[in-house]
Amino acid sequence: MKRFFLLACVLCFFSGCKSVKNDPIKKVLSSNNDAIKKVADQPEHFELQIIYTAVKRKNNGKVILTDYKYNVDASNYYYPASTVKLPIAVLALEKLNGMKNADANTVFTVGDGETKFSFADDLRKIFAVSSNEASNDFYEFMGRDYINRKMKEKGLKQVRISHRLSAANSGASQTKKIAFYNNGEEVLIPSVRDSAIVSLKLNKILKGKGYYENGKLINSPMDFSRKNYLSLETLHGTMKRVVFPDNFPRKKRFDLSAENRELLLYNMQNLPRNAGYDPKEYYDGYCKFFMFGDTKETIPDNIKIYNKVGDAYGTLIDCAYIVDEINRIEFIISATLLVNEDQIFNDDDYDYDEIGLPFLAELGRAFYRLNLEKL
Repeated sequence: MKRFFLLACVLCFFSGCKSVKNDPIKKVLSSNNDAIKKVADQPEHFELQIIYTAVKRKNNGKVILTDYKYNVDASNYYYPASTVKLPIAVLALEKLNGMKNADANTVFTVGDGETKFSFADDLRKIFAVSSNEASNDFYEFMGRDYINRKMKEKGLKQVRISHRLSAANSGASQTKKIAFYNNGEEVLIPSVRDSAIVSLKLNKILKGKGYYENGKLINSPMDFSRKNYLSLETLHGTMKRVVFPDNFPRKKRFDLSAENRELLLYNMQNLPRNAGYDPKEYYDGYCKFFMFGDTKETIPDNIKIYNKVGDAYGTLIDCAYIVDEINRIEFIISATLLVNEDQIFNDDDYDYDEIGLPFLAELGRAFYRLNLEKL
């Protein structure tokens, strides 16, 4: 028996495994809470992936980030849904930062449209209520080749943005022109033609046993190979670079002005009721899945959640930097899971309310409590 125990310890040492006691994710997932246990008992079934970053501030101002990962594998595909709006928004601000005749409040038009927008307004819509239209404005401003190239330059390589969200001809190679209007001067960003979409070759790219297309049930797995791809590590890495840029080499950071970074962070934590939306329809937890995704209660003022969520095709994702200003708690968490028990896609019949949102909300609360216990 003693020999077996020693052998197990040696194997654990060389495999780099962490005990439940030392691994916050394993500790949280070992909970008997029904919402967590239902998913944690079948992580492969729910395609569960989690990344948690502990944040520790030293007296000299240095920030120590310690990452923990659970079931994370960039070769296993999940549909990133609206979480792609985070890197798209950050890169759009970075490109805007390089322009001399426009800023976040400069109005612009898209294509031949006459409606005028601004970056400040689109950011408000993207993070408060996850507007597809606002994010698509930024997509047109850059194009997919630009987005993918810039992400890889930052060291965020497990990404392939290929299409707009909920738009006609969403994968069109040709972008729309953008015209900025500044004190009577028009600054034109011409249309560009991006490269063709190449099918992804990843595990779990075919999902389910059927899907609906044009109202008809197709009895074969749904193929996601031409859709957007954003690994959980890339999403999490984007958040870390936004919140803690000084922890990365300059060439791996996003080049944002102090003003634009402040604007971005403000909108990432802003709530719909503070962004001009009806709080009955767009309650506080509408786009805050961790901690509050299963409730319509008001989020306390001392808790700030800088995040981006996604939900589509039965997949739920949240990536968040959570801060309690009174209790001096801060941590970063990203997670994704698939909740589609009937295995039929594009039928708008998913298990968000029954399984997915209760899990993510309780997961966020469990990590919050874990940090509270350390105080």
